[in-house]
Amino acid sequence: MSKNNISESEWLVMEVLWDSAPQTSQEVTQALRSEKNWADNTVRTLLTRLVKKGALTAKENSSGVRIFLPRVSREACIEAESESFMERLFGGAAKPLLVHFAKNSNLSSRDVEELKRLLDESVKRDSDDLEQNNDNI
Repeated sequence: MSKNNISESEWLVMEVLWDSAPQTSQEVTQALRSEKNWADNTVRTLLTRLVKKGALTAKENSSGVRIFLPRVSREACIEAESESFMERLFGGAAKPLLVHFAKNSNLSSRDVEELKRLLDESVKRDSDDLEQNNDNI
């Protein structure tokens, strides 16, 4: 599946299937009924697009009914979407993204401490990688 190609509507369908798969198009429609009042044809169109994009697999069950299963994990899609977002809005640079959110978000002191810990881990990981590369030279 290529990055940056799942629409907001398709994401809702993926969420249903990540939560419980396999499912038929009718089951997906029913699961989305409270959130969206989409016709089964709309859901089938979204499912077909997701199969073409490589995000889903379609198979026939023992009754001959088409069922859908995710081919990609939620985490892989989140990573791809995050990278796409950072590339589009911040030229791929993490620092301006972090500065923007730090200035424009209501972060609790606990959130700030967690971010500091994650940044410290990132710095340590980079330092360890650099040291390992120097040892290999």
